[in-house]
Amino acid sequence: MDLRTRRVFMDAMWMRYRKATKKIKTKILDDLCATTGYHRQYAIAQLNQMEEADPPPQKFPRTRSRYYTQDVMAVIEKIWEQADYPWSVRLKGILELWMPWIRRRYALSSLQETKVLRIGARTIDRYLASKKRDLRKRLYGRTKPGTLLRHQIPIKCESWEEVDPGHLELDTVSHSGECASGTFAYTLNLTDIASTWVETRAVLGKGEMAILEAFRQMKASLPFDVLSIDSDNGGEFINNRLYEYCESKQIGFTRSRPYKKDDNAHIEQKNWTHVRKIIGWDRYDTPEAVRAMNDLYTQELRLYMNLFQPSVKLKERVRKGSRKTRRYERPLTALDRLLQTPGIDKKGLEPLVQLRAQMDPFVLSATIRRKLARIWALRTKNRIPDRKADPAKEMAEAKAIAQSLARRMEKKKDGSTSEKSPLKRRH
Repeated sequence: MDLRTRRVFMDAMWMRYRKATKKIKTKILDDLCATTGYHRQYAIAQLNQMEEADPPPQKFPRTRSRYYTQDVMAVIEKIWEQADYPWSVRLKGILELWMPWIRRRYALSSLQETKVLRIGARTIDRYLASKKRDLRKRLYGRTKPGTLLRHQIPIKCESWEEVDPGHLELDTVSHSGECASGTFAYTLNLTDIASTWVETRAVLGKGEMAILEAFRQMKASLPFDVLSIDSDNGGEFINNRLYEYCESKQIGFTRSRPYKKDDNAHIEQKNWTHVRKIIGWDRYDTPEAVRAMNDLYTQELRLYMNLFQPSVKLKERVRKGSRKTRRYERPLTALDRLLQTPGIDKKGLEPLVQLRAQMDPFVLSATIRRKLARIWALRTKNRIPDRKADPAKEMAEAKAIAQSLARRMEKKKDGSTSEKSPLKRRH
């Protein structure tokens, strides 16, 4: 029996062998060994090898259609862009809060509206994953630690557990661009721990009086009383003026540990969402730029962030083995958190509730973009500010260098060894 005939015979026997019972397989192996002359173990190995080479079953393509169609996802993407690219969990809260204005703007059908409200955060993440990669940027900052009054201002490093509004974290964000020399703008940012309410002001430089005046304006704009503040160790906060002001107003004053940003995690997060993500990393060092930034901070941006932008708060951490899972509360705006706070004067919040009902968040977002375009046009184009040359100082430095070189040359000629060489061997 030649090789080709043997292969055909093996194929035929293998088809019978794979479907047979154990008793019949024994008889098939007897016939196969008698016909081909194979050893029994070799015949079994050949049959098993043919079975492994059996082609995998054919996979049929998915026939189920997508529930969230392209028209629904296109509307969600447009709202995501208009809302300044929020996290998917926050975006889901925005879709619920903004639905009265979404209906007017996009004319959704009842089925489309149901899908927009029903979509989950993970589905939004999968759809927007490629677009989010294009929006990643780098964050940096610059703060010099202050040295005054450190022994009088206590350190606070434990987690916040306050449920009453009025406990604030403060920080500054520099707008120095790529060069931190000279005078440039800073953004003073504060957030309330309980309600996540945020107030922002821009100042030129971070002198003590400028920071104190900005804090007074922000304190007057808050819809609740200030009970305590917590800051980092920067000299703009750790000074006599702010300390004495807090003492006179009976406001508690604490500070974080030096070089420990986690102690001020709440305001560090707001520095990104309310300042750096919006203004950017360019340099602003003119009074016109500061006025334009305050025009945005005190009007549209303040209302947009506190009335129309839901945020989430950490509820608990659950550890399962080596894996830690964070669970968050339902997304709420700062105004809604204040309305749910027991014991707060809701009559004072009624004007804000009526104002939110009258305003359109899409119009607010468009106005913010127009004002941002004006602010970006006022940025300083030169990367490094020009320094005024001082001829007298440069001449004195050059003369001192020439005299030093002349003394060294004279010592070399005289063979002087008064200066010890750093390479001289010790005995």
